[in-house]
Amino acid sequence: MNKPIIIGIAGGSASGKSSIAKKIQDVFSDERSVLIIRQDDYYKDQSDKPMEARIVTNYDHPFAFDNDLLIKHVHMLMDGQEILRPTYDFVNHTRSDVTVLCKPADVIVLEGLFVLESEALRDLLDIKIYVDTDADIRFIRRLLRDVKERGRTLDNVVNQYVSTVRVMHESFIEPSKRYADIIIPEGGSNTVAIDLLVTKISSVIHRSMI
Repeated sequence: MNKPIIIGIAGGSASGKSSIAKKIQDVFSDERSVLIIRQDDYYKDQSDKPMEARIVTNYDHPFAFDNDLLIKHVHMLMDGQEILRPTYDFVNHTRSDVTVLCKPADVIVLEGLFVLESEALRDLLDIKIYVDTDADIRFIRRLLRDVKERGRTLDNVVNQYVSTVRVMHESFIEPSKRYADIIIPEGGSNTVAIDLLVTKISSVIHRSMI
């Protein structure tokens, strides 16, 4: 197996990272195997902490993630090994007991808040993407997602956004945009940018086969 093409997709919370990752998977899955790895699944385990401590964790800071495990898993996939990817329980604020078997793939898509913030992760990437979506759109999307899918209340989402999400975005995520090869405004709805991205990925895949 040739070295996989590794694509990193970063951007603010609810910017459209997952939508773009899925579009890449849809385009290339007929001809190549595509694996999506979400940084959200690599939040640190907090099972040793009481719920009161878990709730106040700053989940929008780079230290909230187990990047060492994520990087180890990417290296294993690059070496042709299977991994047991962790999953995260967003209702109970800790790592789930459930793991997912992931097999090596031709294209690996890493998507998450801090994929470009971490130099160690950046060094693994063949293509670096930043999804640049307006703050008000991201907030509305996050509000709907967290209430519907993650058991949050309206007050909880608003308070978390004001106290940590916005500050962490400005401190860590927005500055990481300078490392991107491609910046996509408005996420998955930007069909022109996605078409250009697909062309770029195709050219990188073609070069890797020569």
